[in-house]
Amino acid sequence: MPKVFMYSTAVCPYCINAERLLLSKGVQEIEKIRVDLAPEQRVEMMQKTGRRTVPQIYIGEKHVGGFDDLRALDLAGELDALLNT
Repeated sequence: MPKVFMYSTAVCPYCINAERLLLSKGVQEIEKIRVDLAPEQRVEMMQKTGRRTVPQIYIGEKHVGGFDDLRALDLAGELDALLNT
């Protein structure tokens, strides 16, 4: 399973939902980068993704996007394949 990491904040409901979905898919570890604790990480996130909102999720080297993007991948049946590469 590829490495999963996510830019997040402590109280973001979309971050919590993204984590729940990933865990339900068998992801055992999610590396979280808390942009609320490290503002310089938010700047890095915006430069890398072109987006300001959290979560911003990476599966391996692929930027998936936010929770809505992650959920759309799941509904399209593509998330399992991405997690099992």
